[in-house]
Amino acid sequence: MDEQKLNLLIKRKSFLDKRINFYLKNKLLFKQKIVVGEVKGHLEKSQHNLNFISDISQDAYSDWVITGCYYAVYHAALALILSKGYFSKNHDATLCVLIREFFLNINKDEIKMINRLFLDKEDLNFYISSKEKREDASYSGKSHFNKDSVAELIKKTKMFVDKIEGILNEN
Repeated sequence: MDEQKLNLLIKRKSFLDKRINFYLKNKLLFKQKIVVGEVKGHLEKSQHNLNFISDISQDAYSDWVITGCYYAVYHAALALILSKGYFSKNHDATLCVLIREFFLNINKDEIKMINRLFLDKEDLNFYISSKEKREDASYSGKSHFNKDSVAELIKKTKMFVDKIEGILNEN
């Protein structure tokens, strides 16, 4: 997803609502009863992926590290939207619900006070970029990636998962 489309989703509620309705109508997004065990299960799956990337050799299997990072992020995002009664079978539908339910367009001073309770634009961009990196790692012919980039991805993945766990614990 490009920056222009993300900005449209953030700034135009009617566009965001139209996308969510499209995903609901096409059975890529579902409203469901909130099941705490399911939320917890996705958080556990996220931690499981974080453990996986810690256990494997980052140098020899950097493509799998990138893939593991993405799935840690994705399962954390699924846990978050499940806590609001949604389930998604589509990455963009998940992003739309994250924006609707957890993104707050506020100034930088306010962010410092409530950053742990909401997602910011940097979090949304990370969700998008982790998917793009996973696609490159999964579908390209490359099996080795820049060591520093992979290390940075791991760090940001852990921060994203921790933030979502914090949001869910506050709720």
